Amino acid sequence: MTDHQTELRETVRARYAQAVRTVTAGGVAEDCCASDPIAVDQTFGASLYGAADRDKLPVQAVAASLGCGNPTAVAELREGERVLDLGSGGGIDVLLSARRVGPTGKAYGLDMTEEMLALAVANADKAAVRNVEFLAGHIEAIPLPADTIDVVISNCVINLSVDKPAVFAEMARVLTPGGRIGIADVVAGDDLTPTQRAERGSYAGCIAGALSFTEYRNHLTAAGFTDIEIISTHEVADGMHSAIIKAVHRGHG
Repeated sequence: MTDHQTELRETVRARYAQAVRTVTAGGVAEDCCASDPIAVDQTFGASLYGAADRDKLPVQAVAASLGCGNPTAVAELREGERVLDLGSGGGIDVLLSARRVGPTGKAYGLDMTEEMLALAVANADKAAVRNVEFLAGHIEAIPLPADTIDVVISNCVINLSVDKPAVFAEMARVLTPGGRIGIADVVAGDDLTPTQRAERGSYAGCIAGALSFTEYRNHLTAAGFTDIEIISTHEVADGMHSAIIKAVHRGHG
């Protein structure tokens, strides 16, 4: 990585480590694109999950939710599937996924922030969810073998990556042929330049690093995905959208 990429990654890591310290001290984590605590009517955070889902989880898992959507609701998870959450944070999507896939399935969470991983493990223990495993690492180099995952989910994290083509390639590598993705992410309008995106929010705030709709589609196609759907759900800043991204991995070779 370049020095600039290393600096961006560290800025992101530090911000999310601070979010954990806030939550464990009894506060509510700031959402990923503002300095204010999340509220029920905002476009980021736990309010994007239904009350039935929130009520099943430890309060700290909910308080640490910093995403822009609810990927478990769009991934259409089934009993027995193996799910991987990229940038799993406090574990809310991993715990919800584990319940959806049942005891014959498994949910993995991958995060680069040590504090988030510790919080996620504690939340899994509190929720008495056993079919989970949390992994330390980066989403650009997933520490799992090829062809071992049925579904990849992610919640407002890929926009934070400093090497997005590597992320898409890694998703394709770990997915089984015919495996799929169900992602919530911030996506920029095709008319916005990178400079204009940066004017609307910081990199660590989930805005400056967002891909455009066309860029997202092109990266997924290059990585071997088909049946690509990118659907805006709501606007998070001028010309910046929370979007649901679905696609199917057509297989290797």
